[in-house]
Amino acid sequence: MADIHTDDFELIDLFLSGTHSEEAFNLIVKKYQKQVYATIRKMVIDHDDTNDLVQNTFIKAWKNLSNFNKSSKLFTWLYRIAVNETITFLNTRKKRNLIPFSTKEYDLSEKLESDPWFDGDEAQKKFQAALLTLPHKQKLVFNMRYYDDMPYEQMSEILDTSEGALKASYHHAAKKIHDYLMNH
Repeated sequence: MADIHTDDFELIDLFLSGTHSEEAFNLIVKKYQKQVYATIRKMVIDHDDTNDLVQNTFIKAWKNLSNFNKSSKLFTWLYRIAVNETITFLNTRKKRNLIPFSTKEYDLSEKLESDPWFDGDEAQKKFQAALLTLPHKQKLVFNMRYYDDMPYEQMSEILDTSEGALKASYHHAAKKIHDYLMNH
């Protein structure tokens, strides 16, 4: 009987067999849901929006798992779906609201401070506020490297960007965060 410790490719094969698709997919969700949630939450801050995006990520995964290319890792594929869903969500929200970014940054900071899921101290709040000032791509690259300790090679595969560009994005993000922390 399969469980969350079952090899990803075995779970995919079980899913594709058709007889145990739901069981296999439920195990995939259980195995990766927390990681996908954490990835998205760092980008959107709001718990409810994050839950919606996690659900959208796994719906897309369910619909497209039969097309999964086994040359990459399952989590890399899920991570890419989550990142794309999150970027689409953020861009849509940005276009829909037509609010200056500084106002949205303030709103997100307020939301962060009042969020019962966030239990950080003042330094953490200041650090998170600094992250909110970054453009989407830099925030994503910073989160992948700083929080997830992801190698540039894997980031390159997920984001379909050169390692050099990712290193530059990380460097710029770190500098902007440093400058924000020194001036606020």
